[in-house]
Amino acid sequence: MTDWQGKNVTVAGLGVSGVPAAKVLHGLGAKVTVVNDGDDARAREQAAQLEALGVTVRLGDGDTLPDGTELIVTAPGWKPDKPLFAAADAAGVPVWGDVELAWRLRKPGAAPWLAVTGTNGKTTTVQMLAAILEAAGLRTAAVGNIGVSLLDAVLGEEEYDVLAVELSSYQLHWAPSLRAHSAAVLNLAPDHLDWHGSMEAYARDKGRVYEGNRVACVYNVADKATEDLVREADVEEGCRAVGFTLGTPGPSQLGVVEGLLVDRAFVENRHKNAQELAEVSDVRPPAPHNIANALAAAALARAYGVPASAVRDGLRAFTPDAHRIAHVADVDGVAYVDDSKATNTHAAGASLAAYESIVWIAGGLAKGATFDELVADAAKRLRGAVLIGRDRALIREALARHAPEVPVVDLERTDTGAMLQAVQEARRLAQPGDTVLLAPACASMDMFTNYNKRGDAFAQAVRELGA
Repeated sequence: MTDWQGKNVTVAGLGVSGVPAAKVLHGLGAKVTVVNDGDDARAREQAAQLEALGVTVRLGDGDTLPDGTELIVTAPGWKPDKPLFAAADAAGVPVWGDVELAWRLRKPGAAPWLAVTGTNGKTTTVQMLAAILEAAGLRTAAVGNIGVSLLDAVLGEEEYDVLAVELSSYQLHWAPSLRAHSAAVLNLAPDHLDWHGSMEAYARDKGRVYEGNRVACVYNVADKATEDLVREADVEEGCRAVGFTLGTPGPSQLGVVEGLLVDRAFVENRHKNAQELAEVSDVRPPAPHNIANALAAAALARAYGVPASAVRDGLRAFTPDAHRIAHVADVDGVAYVDDSKATNTHAAGASLAAYESIVWIAGGLAKGATFDELVADAAKRLRGAVLIGRDRALIREALARHAPEVPVVDLERTDTGAMLQAVQEARRLAQPGDTVLLAPACASMDMFTNYNKRGDAFAQAVRELGA
């Protein structure tokens, strides 16, 4: 669709993607109707802004397809089984997400996309990738499910050489024509299954990121499911499968040798030669899962032709976001680490694997997760556990089954002040040389506005310990 003048477009959902999409489409001349499930004060405020432009907004009715709709542009979080989409399917109306819209609206000669998805590590990897590209002197930005919105990136005044794009499974589900230069799936673990309906559907949507890749499909050697997605993808002729591994890399892989990140994929005679990219100590923090993120970012950058020196310089320049395995303080010989971003079991498992002796603070909203595998894998590392949040009993039961010798403190209170008590209890359990690790393996909204607020509460409680 190139001529938008007079086209009847329905935007499904207000919020961070719907409002910009509605404004862009209206500016292109489309007749825009926004439908939204909610009818709260925030929605009414956003509706008033759009109605002042001439956009029609229907609040409290997100299930009915407006008459004459020729296209739906949906917010990524809207589930595929909503009645609105069933009605669209019956009427032959296509459904796009904001990523699909941005892809279709790119200017001639637009910057190619280096895309990253996966259950965990997307944001960090994309930020690392952007830092490496910048170190190579390229005009770039971290965009998509992070930072600059894709619509702003493709329609704005600033010109880019290449974009580092974070994509969620929701966004990929609604982006059928996306074709990246190169893409990576970092890992796959059960998540958002209530939205996708099954693990198979979730993996299938993640795998869409490989469709039509031109140069490299980057996969995780330790996670066979990601390699399977590469095998299933329909890519351009000459596109290569490139693995990353924490072990010694084989040909067409990046990996680690004697404390060095090395490349055996983008070098001449890769069966015999390797290129040093950086030292493990250049990755901050040098936890195993973060080294894997760095290797994936390096693989995408190398696929774009970035020199080895830029990988090193970019990783050294990169500063991790807050609440991602962030060292808060040492108190009485015990390290306190905030990984509040570990909102599912896969992320928490990676965090727990980074330390030898841990007092674990965990709990919150489980989102249907089970914890037996997580606890069984971490049991030997646990000095103790402090459990908070609504679904903490699920973790307590897993600890009883797989780590019965580990002392557990179960905090019944669910007010935000519980975090201070949790940190105090963790201090009581910890010994010098231990790490008190906030890696909740759960979402935060039962007690906190978001994982940032949860991490802030942890950091504040730690500071009070050292006061």
